[in-house]
Amino acid sequence: MHPEVQQSSPGDCPKCGMVLEQMMPSLEEEENPEFVDFRRRFWWTLPLTVIVTVLAMAGHRLFSGGLPNQSWIELVLSTPVVLWAGWPFFQRWAKSIVHRSPNMWTLIGTGVSAAYGYSVLATLAPGIFPVTFMEHGRIGVYFEAAAVIISLTLLGQILELRARSQTSAAIKSLLGLAPKTARRINDDESEEDVPLTHIHIGDRLRVRPGEKVPVDGVVLEGESAVDESMLTGEPVPVTKRPGDKVIGATINSSGSLIMRSEKVGSQTILSQIVQMVAQAQRSRAPMQRLADVVAGYFVVVVMGIAILTLLGWGFFGPEPRWVFGFVNAVAVLIIACPCALGLATPMSIMAATGRAATQGVLFRDAAAIEGMRKIDTLIVDKTGTLTEGKPAFDRVVATPGFSEQQVLQIAASIDQGSEHPLAHAIVAEAHKRDIKLDKPDSFESSSGIGVRGEVSGRRIVLGNTVLMDTENVDWKVLASQAETLRREGASVMYLAADKQLVGLVVVSDPLKVTTIEALETLKQAGLKVVMATGDGLTTAKSVAARLGIDEVYGEVKPKDKLLLVERLQAQGKVVAMAGDGINDAPALAKADVGIAMGTGTDVAINSAHLTLVKGDLRAIARAREISVDTVRNMRQNLGFAFIYNAFGIPLAAGLLYPFTGQLLSPMIAALAMSLSSVSVITNALRLRGTSR
Repeated sequence: MHPEVQQSSPGDCPKCGMVLEQMMPSLEEEENPEFVDFRRRFWWTLPLTVIVTVLAMAGHRLFSGGLPNQSWIELVLSTPVVLWAGWPFFQRWAKSIVHRSPNMWTLIGTGVSAAYGYSVLATLAPGIFPVTFMEHGRIGVYFEAAAVIISLTLLGQILELRARSQTSAAIKSLLGLAPKTARRINDDESEEDVPLTHIHIGDRLRVRPGEKVPVDGVVLEGESAVDESMLTGEPVPVTKRPGDKVIGATINSSGSLIMRSEKVGSQTILSQIVQMVAQAQRSRAPMQRLADVVAGYFVVVVMGIAILTLLGWGFFGPEPRWVFGFVNAVAVLIIACPCALGLATPMSIMAATGRAATQGVLFRDAAAIEGMRKIDTLIVDKTGTLTEGKPAFDRVVATPGFSEQQVLQIAASIDQGSEHPLAHAIVAEAHKRDIKLDKPDSFESSSGIGVRGEVSGRRIVLGNTVLMDTENVDWKVLASQAETLRREGASVMYLAADKQLVGLVVVSDPLKVTTIEALETLKQAGLKVVMATGDGLTTAKSVAARLGIDEVYGEVKPKDKLLLVERLQAQGKVVAMAGDGINDAPALAKADVGIAMGTGTDVAINSAHLTLVKGDLRAIARAREISVDTVRNMRQNLGFAFIYNAFGIPLAAGLLYPFTGQLLSPMIAALAMSLSSVSVITNALRLRGTSR
């Protein structure tokens, strides 16, 4: 519940008293030691609790005239339960007082101590109590209440720990996806199965039909359908051919593949998914702040109510007034345990992040989960977001005095230093034509508008009209041709050498097959979609027209995207930004929810609030649905916790006694307290598999 509390060994949280959990679960970890300890204490002392309870409730009926020295017998039988079985609870009670952090254990420890301490005193020195405290020939004692509260609290903790262990099941299932070995092809073409930890970047690996892809890499030979559903949520197997990327832990369904490893260990997508899920599960939802504030005052208020209950019954209640007051005060302390209040949001977050990860959605923190449902405006980049992000070379247009081969040679030479997908397409085409490239003497990437640098002593500039104007290049001679190509949806770049226009470089980037369906789903959900791209405005409008996007911005710089986000936010919009490039990073960070494509750059992913593993915009709709379900679940849990206490505390205080003649036993209060925590966890676990 308090992710800022960290330590190197197992223990209890000094703030809430709950057991600390491993920051990263592992498949090899043994059964929770606290669960084992509590289970042992519960079963060893349960018979003593049962005997004490039977004696207290029916001892005067079982033994004519009462059992001699019954109070002493109950003392002997209940002491191991309270002092040994309940020792972990008293440790937490003491810590809550030392750290001045009142919590559930403050109430439980105080209630049990009061019941047990009063009973010990009544057994050792019965003469100090008034006659009105007599019951069946002896001073009334409450050893059975103290013992039952401890046993029921232990049972509640056992059920809670068992349920909480299921919230880490998502991470463990992800960890279990990774294969243990890989088949490596050695330099002499021999093959051997080696542990996954022995695989290095650049190794050639064979993936046979039915086997898991061992690590992230690229296909060198073969063709096969690969099932990526366990990581991306995409149900249809994806055909992989030479040059295609493959993800570790996905399943090769049919043909044999030879691949080259590119990412191993903690660099793989699977490892990054596990890290992001664990980080999100440790984060705190904004809604939890309300619960934290309430819980901080709640315990103090309950202590006050318990004291008022004792005094109110003692001075104004029917005989035996102080006995009634004491029993009701203990019941108030026990039933008002704020455990359910504290668990309400963390359990929902843990269950939701696990569910999202299996659907290809990675939330960075709980705030992203809570905020996703509020978005009403989505800004999308074009390249790599709406389109495949794998542009294909189309053509070059040369100005008089230059050949098409010269234009391609100059453009590819300067683009060798760029990581942009458009640059990769240009360089790849030059290599395909066996064009010899010159090494740039200097290189500068101006995000969103193009690149520039020195090649063979000449100043080379490749980009849009904004960059040409910056470099004082007259680009209008080819403006008409460029405009025509852009209307066809192509990306057109101007190329200049020493401020002289050399030609146009044209690259096309097909739409993702899922883009139209995804945008239609988002529009039906009430979202307004805006396109903002570094491409020319004509190209952007052409793509937008095919997708039904009305608001389009072209030739925008990273700063322009950032300003667009700020302007929409100033209009009262809740803005999400979806992008995949370095130029999108500022806007991703500024947006209310930044959405990175998992196929994009690390900078974009690190700037975003959530990542779509497959880069499929349909996952935004899934993320929004998960957000709605999660917030609803958290509200249900918080509402239940508040309602439970709103009814439970007055009932325990005895306010209904004048009308019903019934009081709430501290033992029933302990049972209700335990069940409230378990019910909150059980409700949260519904998020793992339910959908609206």
